[in-house]
Amino acid sequence: MAVFDDISHHHLTTIEYEGRRYNVTVHTAFDGVEYVGRLWFADEAWEDAGMPDRSQLPGRTVEDVIALGQRLTPDDLVLRYRRALAEKRRYFGLRRVTEDILAKIRFLNQVAISMRAGLLDVDGAAQEIDSTEKQLHDLVAKLREYAGVEDRNGGGRGAGGGPRTGNGGGGAAKGGTGRV
Repeated sequence: MAVFDDISHHHLTTIEYEGRRYNVTVHTAFDGVEYVGRLWFADEAWEDAGMPDRSQLPGRTVEDVIALGQRLTPDDLVLRYRRALAEKRRYFGLRRVTEDILAKIRFLNQVAISMRAGLLDVDGAAQEIDSTEKQLHDLVAKLREYAGVEDRNGGGRGAGGGPRTGNGGGGAAKGGTGRV
């Protein structure tokens, strides 16, 4: 059984909507059963990760997921972008870190299952588990930066949607300590 710990990003196309251009990417990860992709729409004028479509694209391989995304017409993608716009989620930075944490936890579980099934040697699995645990600690440390920070433009520091000093984003307000 294949085990992957990272979410991969694949550019599909660029669409136009209301005079603006949006890069469309599919982010894929293995969930323990199949590969699952989610479309992301990023305005070319912004340096953020964009906003996700809430629907998923399943496949047996990463290539299957990409092929599903490539089969969508520009009109289909515009409809999915409009649906993403209607999504009420406002804390995209926090969502991204949370999704990364969940992907690492799934990977950690797959490594443990594969080790117990004899598909991975104990030493190799222990190294993967240690590495993943460190990555999880690093991601958890990032949560403070993003908790309570509303992303008006779909997230990302370049769009003004990332953590900022004095607004609960982990920085110190004037006279503060920066600790919560």
